[in-house]
Amino acid sequence: MTNKRDRSGSCILAGLALATMIACMVPQASAQEAKHESNKRMADASALVSTDTASRSTAQATRRSVTRAEKGPYYVDFRARTAASWGHAFVWYGKTSERAVEVAGLTPAGDTWSYVLGYFTWVPSETGASYGDLDPDYLTASYRVYLNEADAKRVFAHIEKLKASSPVWNAETTNCTGFIGDIAEYMGLKVPNRWQRPENFVNSLKEMNGGRQMVRLSAE
Repeated sequence: MTNKRDRSGSCILAGLALATMIACMVPQASAQEAKHESNKRMADASALVSTDTASRSTAQATRRSVTRAEKGPYYVDFRARTAASWGHAFVWYGKTSERAVEVAGLTPAGDTWSYVLGYFTWVPSETGASYGDLDPDYLTASYRVYLNEADAKRVFAHIEKLKASSPVWNAETTNCTGFIGDIAEYMGLKVPNRWQRPENFVNSLKEMNGGRQMVRLSAE
């Protein structure tokens, strides 16, 4: 009888130990599964964020590329600035990726006397950059249009030809607004009355063309 009770007690103790061990193992297994599931959700969330970020970056890069393509890599900027009297109209032209610009405009060569004399007759001219053309503090109006490379070559060649074939200046007939008006007309833009202040001329040029930013020349 004693042995039987001992064996029964031993069985009961063994059963309690086994139950306790199982109870300890189940929460541990559950914790591991929960940790695994949590890690999996974090990995999935990270992958989703990465994919979304990459998609936005690609979309933004595409929009920037399209914007640059629409504007074109070359430009002509019709500009006006202050001067001692009526002001001066001229153009900047060049490539958007380069800081250096070319300047073209028609001014009387020499000092103030040449300018005064130019109201009565023709006087020798200059067609490059003049004082104040590169200073933003003097700027009163600007209208920039963009060109593709093929059209830019044609327009820039026309500007150089115009510079070479404009040896004189006159305030009434051969002036700065008429000079940049010839460039605008060659580019196919609508051109306002040329006998007005340079600032008004540039603003009217922009308004008449609806502020369009891209110019495409017709086929030759």
